Amino acid sequence: METLFVVLVIVLILLAIGDLVVGVSNDAVNFLNSAIGSKTAPFWIIMAIASVGILFGATFSSGMMEVARKSIFHPEMFNFNEIMIIFLGVMLTDIILLDTYSTLGLPTSTTVSIVFELLGGAVAVAFYKLLQSNAGFSTLGDYINSGKALLIISGILISVVIAFSVGIVVQFIVRIAFTFKNRKSTNFFAVLWGAISITFITYFILVKGANGASFMSDEIKTWIESNASKIIIYSFVAWIAIFTILKIFTKLNILKIIVLAGTFGLALAFAGNDLVNFIGVPLAGLKSFEVWNASGVSANEFSMAALQAKVKTPTLYLMISGIIMVLTLWLSKKARSVTATELNLSKQDSGFERFESSTLSRFLVRQSIRFSNGINYITPNIVLESVKKRFEPDNNNEDKASAFDLVRASVNLVVASILISFATSLNLPLSTTYVTFMVAMGSSLADGAWGRESAVYRVSGVLTVIGGWFFTAFIAFTVSSLIAFSIYLLGFWVVAVYLTIAVLILIKSKIKHKARIKEDDAIINYETLDEQEKDITETCSINVVNTITKISDVYKDIVKSIGKESLKSLKKVNKEVNELNKTTKSLKDGVNAIIFELQEDSVETGHYYVQVLDYLREITHSLTYISKPTYEHFNNQHSGFIKSQLDELNEANTHIQNLISEVLTIIESKKVKNIDSALEKQQILLNALTKFRKNQVKRIKNSEVGTKNSMLYLNILQETKNLALDIINLLKAQRDFIIYQNNN
Repeated sequence: METLFVVLVIVLILLAIGDLVVGVSNDAVNFLNSAIGSKTAPFWIIMAIASVGILFGATFSSGMMEVARKSIFHPEMFNFNEIMIIFLGVMLTDIILLDTYSTLGLPTSTTVSIVFELLGGAVAVAFYKLLQSNAGFSTLGDYINSGKALLIISGILISVVIAFSVGIVVQFIVRIAFTFKNRKSTNFFAVLWGAISITFITYFILVKGANGASFMSDEIKTWIESNASKIIIYSFVAWIAIFTILKIFTKLNILKIIVLAGTFGLALAFAGNDLVNFIGVPLAGLKSFEVWNASGVSANEFSMAALQAKVKTPTLYLMISGIIMVLTLWLSKKARSVTATELNLSKQDSGFERFESSTLSRFLVRQSIRFSNGINYITPNIVLESVKKRFEPDNNNEDKASAFDLVRASVNLVVASILISFATSLNLPLSTTYVTFMVAMGSSLADGAWGRESAVYRVSGVLTVIGGWFFTAFIAFTVSSLIAFSIYLLGFWVVAVYLTIAVLILIKSKIKHKARIKEDDAIINYETLDEQEKDITETCSINVVNTITKISDVYKDIVKSIGKESLKSLKKVNKEVNELNKTTKSLKDGVNAIIFELQEDSVETGHYYVQVLDYLREITHSLTYISKPTYEHFNNQHSGFIKSQLDELNEANTHIQNLISEVLTIIESKKVKNIDSALEKQQILLNALTKFRKNQVKRIKNSEVGTKNSMLYLNILQETKNLALDIINLLKAQRDFIIYQNNN
């Protein structure tokens, strides 16, 4: 029996490592979003600062480990065997749940997941115990620490409202002080805001957060607590002096210091508050095993009342966990997918929107506009005009490459750091994701980022994310309870089955995410490039080449699928065409960013670039009009094409591939002035299509084919012709775009 539990403890530790990886992948957005979104510093500097914050924060989380042992259920009501069942159910659920959200690029709460998993596992085991003993289910509440659990859950929900509200208020006040123009007249505000920001970060991290630090002695903690007021005053005065000197003698941007300090503080707060979500349960399992093993009592009889005692987590465990988190931060691509989602919802300018509008989002935006109009009606015009001037964007100085400016980035980090660190000091595991996300959304709203062009999409995105949070709680509770119940019912051998399933799910999600990243990488977003990487002509050419290459592959796949009459292949092609439509739409949505960066007096250049995107859209539409009717044709079990039709389609495909290959060669070689070779290949294709159409008319007269066959075949020929015409039109527009851009 002892050997079995040694194996199970090892499984818990391995799951802890896996949970750290998938957890950080999802939660990295919490502390990276603001610095990356505002392009405060090179990416490696931001990552290095966040890494140091995580390592420090990991050692601050010792006190938080109590949550996993006794905050959700009463451990004395369970024996060692049952505790291990609960912990295994929790960790198996958590690693799959968090990885799924990261794969989808959606931020979720690791705190909510662990709380509801513990709750679900404990309820399932308690339910089974009561079922076996024929006792009434009225005593189920004796097993659950309902008071503490409700406090944690209510604290998490309340934090959402508080974070959003505080984000709005603070951002509005700070923006009034700084404005978007951020001229030298705001030097005083920069010094004052910098001193206030870093003083608050210092206070809540050092004074409040030190209480959970595993490396500090009780004497040091007592001294810090008793001298809190002095630390605050001296810190504020010191930072006022430091920032004043920096402002006078250097050109250093104080806001950048705030953002980088806030990144460090938020990374520290994240590790201090959220580390329990990843290793708290496995460490509790290890402690349970140590206590049980020393007792000599049967696993089914040994009460886990020992978990009620306060235990100091070894600093070594915390540091190892911190190192794993840092490595994940640098290596995880899923972390960047989640970051991209939040940046898309909070960016200052409109453009490509990931989320579609919904009925509820349209209703909320409509009512908000009415409410805003009502406020404007009763507010004096002099006040409205004054506020409006403070919120006027600076089109000359605004860095269009960043999602938002340093002012908003500093608010996001400072407010979130304070709220999270304060909760950590109370040993209350509020959700860092909820807090940072809602602060970012509140500051976006206050900053006017949700304008009439983007509001419905942003609100829809926020509702989707929040809805996902509730789904997290439901799934965490349900799956954890089912896994725990099945282990209790069937025995620990089921764990091997669940581990196998978990590994397969993780592998599949990795493959899926890799494919998604590959698709995203095919399109270069100009707004996300560093300044040294920016070349408008090169960026546009690469995007055109990547898109046309994909179009070539898709057309080839359609013809092959028709020949095989493969419904599965056609379904896959339809999906690829839909992705192409999204790609070209995202390029069209980002047209403002490109045109803004074009040379002055370059109306012609912008005109031709818009034409390029229009033709790309038309080409993908032609593919849609080929793939969708073809899928419907075979899905309805209509007869396939005869040999002569298939031969003609293969010949058409050969001509299309030759044409696209020639176009790609011209664009990539930048020899766009001479496109005669492409025109020749286009004419060959058009002549072939004319011949094929006449052949089809003959087949109809000879009753060789049916009506459905003819309708689909003629449609494919027509859309292929449209595709060929639009490819050459695109090449001409690309030629003119490059020529005008180079001449300017």
